[in-house]
Amino acid sequence: MEIRMPTTEEMETIRKLSPQAMKEGTMGSVLPTDEKVKQMVEPLLEKGGYYLAAIDDGNVAGWVLLGPSKDSFTDAMLGFIYELYVCADYRGRGISRQLMQSGIEQLKQAGYEEIRLNVFIENDAAIHLYRQLGFTERNITMSVKS
Repeated sequence: MEIRMPTTEEMETIRKLSPQAMKEGTMGSVLPTDEKVKQMVEPLLEKGGYYLAAIDDGNVAGWVLLGPSKDSFTDAMLGFIYELYVCADYRGRGISRQLMQSGIEQLKQAGYEEIRLNVFIENDAAIHLYRQLGFTERNITMSVKS
């Protein structure tokens, strides 16, 4: 298993799987189109975001999307983990942890003193991993249907 920047061909695989990744990450509450994913990801990439991919024997096993963000209250720049995904055939092998550790290390090396991420409250497995890696709850977004 190698974690590195994806090739052009590997980026195509990531792009094709991104709607599924978003669906699973939101616990099925969002069913994005390819176009919607593109609308969300392209601005991140244009602002310096990038992918790290877990490559196993030439296949994309998973990825993490990371990059800069700005605190909306203080305007402080911080590192952000925008997406983490492991393909179904590769789950249960610790790849999520490896991707997160690599992403965190990259953001630290880039000089970010704080790293944030968002996670759906129902995503217990992800929350458990993030807590193990030292993340703590910072705020809670709440909603009500009208």
